[in-house]
Amino acid sequence: MTTVICEKVPNVDVDRDINSQIKNAPDGDVLVKNVAGHRYIGNGTSGKAITIEGTPGNALGAYLNGSTIIVNGNAQDAVGDTMNCGSIVIHGNAGDTVGYGMRDGKIFIKGNAGYRSGIHMKEYQDKVPLVVIGGKTGNFLGEYQAGGTIIVLGLDNVNAPSGVPAVGGFCATGQHGGRIYIRSDVLPEFLPVQVICADADDSDKEFIKPFITEFVEHFSDLGQTVDGLLAAHFFKLTPNSKSPYKQLYVNN
Repeated sequence: MTTVICEKVPNVDVDRDINSQIKNAPDGDVLVKNVAGHRYIGNGTSGKAITIEGTPGNALGAYLNGSTIIVNGNAQDAVGDTMNCGSIVIHGNAGDTVGYGMRDGKIFIKGNAGYRSGIHMKEYQDKVPLVVIGGKTGNFLGEYQAGGTIIVLGLDNVNAPSGVPAVGGFCATGQHGGRIYIRSDVLPEFLPVQVICADADDSDKEFIKPFITEFVEHFSDLGQTVDGLLAAHFFKLTPNSKSPYKQLYVNN
């Protein structure tokens, strides 16, 4: 294993040097220590297993191209920005715009995520990105989502006042593809008319079961079980083909 130690305050040159060490490491396994806001860690890498001790800065795993990143802590904004493939596992919370424009791969977050998670996610043929959030999210989850799967488990929402959903307002605004599953008994606020909200049925739960299984395996310290999570009620959000966003544009 190659160890990279972040001894300096983050800046353009420091961040570039850290990523150069990661990409040029002779080993596939890389441990990055003393991380405190250093940006772009793992940017565009493939074939690496990167473990991070600390709190990485913005754009962790941006353009990730097949590597695995594990964060033993929290992460800041834009985790997995435009990632192509690979996986990111965060043993804490994440900031805003998780999975911005991601094209494929998987992101698992043990805790909460901020605003605009899954914005502009997309899919093509067998490239179907996945974001699983263990806690709750801020506003605009799945904004302009064009593909992929988002799952919010609401585990940090159990002590919330009655009637508070696991996601913020304006969920799925602009959604025109993909699917969002929310483990909750309370509907999100201000859903757009261009989105269908339905109760997840047995086939839906069978579809998300492998993703829930992987989440439980990553975060076994939570003490959750696959069957226990799937026994709860889920909402499923998908685009409404009878009221599409094409109505916003002038017909040719």
